[in-house]
Amino acid sequence: MTTTAEQMRAWTGPAILTYGFRPFFFGAATWAALAMTIWVPMLSGHLTLPTAFDPVSWHAHEFLFGYLGAVIAGFLLTAVPNWTGRLPIVGWRLGGLFFLWLAGRVAVAVSGALPAGMAAAVDLAFPLVLAVAIGREIVAGKNWRNLIVLAMLAVFALGNGLYHWEAARGDYAAQGYGLRLGLAAGVMMIAVIGGRIVPSFTRNWLVRRGPGRLPAPPMQGFDKLALLSLLVALVLWVALPLWPGTGAALGLAGLLHAIRLARWAGYRTGAEPLVTVLHVGYAFLPLGALALAVGILMPEVFAMAAAQHLWMGGAVGLMTLAVMTRATLGHTGQDLHAGPGTIAIYAALVIAVMARVAGGVWPAEATGLHSLAGLAWIGAFGGYAVLYGRFLQRLPPTKRI
Repeated sequence: MTTTAEQMRAWTGPAILTYGFRPFFFGAATWAALAMTIWVPMLSGHLTLPTAFDPVSWHAHEFLFGYLGAVIAGFLLTAVPNWTGRLPIVGWRLGGLFFLWLAGRVAVAVSGALPAGMAAAVDLAFPLVLAVAIGREIVAGKNWRNLIVLAMLAVFALGNGLYHWEAARGDYAAQGYGLRLGLAAGVMMIAVIGGRIVPSFTRNWLVRRGPGRLPAPPMQGFDKLALLSLLVALVLWVALPLWPGTGAALGLAGLLHAIRLARWAGYRTGAEPLVTVLHVGYAFLPLGALALAVGILMPEVFAMAAAQHLWMGGAVGLMTLAVMTRATLGHTGQDLHAGPGTIAIYAALVIAVMARVAGGVWPAEATGLHSLAGLAWIGAFGGYAVLYGRFLQRLPPTKRI
């Protein structure tokens, strides 16, 4: 039987098409930096795209469904072969998937010049084809426990479709059901997948460091309670975002996930930022839930939009950047260590998130804070593309996770 390594060696095309994380992580980071570069002059009125979306809705769509969609694809196309023992999708089939994602970015950007529904059809083709490909591998490998990941991917795609429908109706899609459903699916993915990898990677690193407290085993009774509370809170938030009961549910979920994070011994990981950043990224999940709870129950204290960015920029942005850096190093045969450049892009992203949230809290300073957030975001993801692009475009001598 052909092995993964033999399949990659047999491929004579571009090295970037030898594994799913390569084109999609590079594409995601490049698009995150480029889209923000476009967004800053759009925000000030100095640039207009021929898109059918209003500027804010384009911005929100491309960072949620565009950027995160690519990261999800890169992660799943890399992880599912490990879960199922089946060969990864490589070569021109992988290139075709990446082309579908890229076509979606172009179609949304120029949707104002396309026939009605065409941009949505092009954009939705990618998550649908990806779901079919991932579903086939999970079923063929009888990897039933990860069907939940496929279900979350389907909900994410449904959110994208609903977002397009709301925009086509003339609704303000950036605050609609589609965005909340897509973001809820992304947050739930972080809770489920992050709940596996953060304690696992932390334990592996701490065991090599010597005696001391280790993370609680993942997916125990408390973890399941925390996940259930988050699921209930997210369903309520999607359906009834301003209901006080939703605020209470989000507050409870935030507290439970803060306790969950504390059980993973993150305080012992300061010597290796590659591990620490996983804990910091996950911390934005309970922070975002608690901030949204405050925004619902006491809107005069904290703006809902600012609170939402703790999830979109913090939980989604930093957790995905943490996973991309670690997976790239591990799968390309590099040392699992965060150097100064990697630490700098982590710091830039934290600055971007906090500046964006602060801009919502202090409207008088919003212009300067939003500009700082945009520049720091570009530095974080542009920095990843520059620092890690060379690893993504050449074949590794070994593979490690």
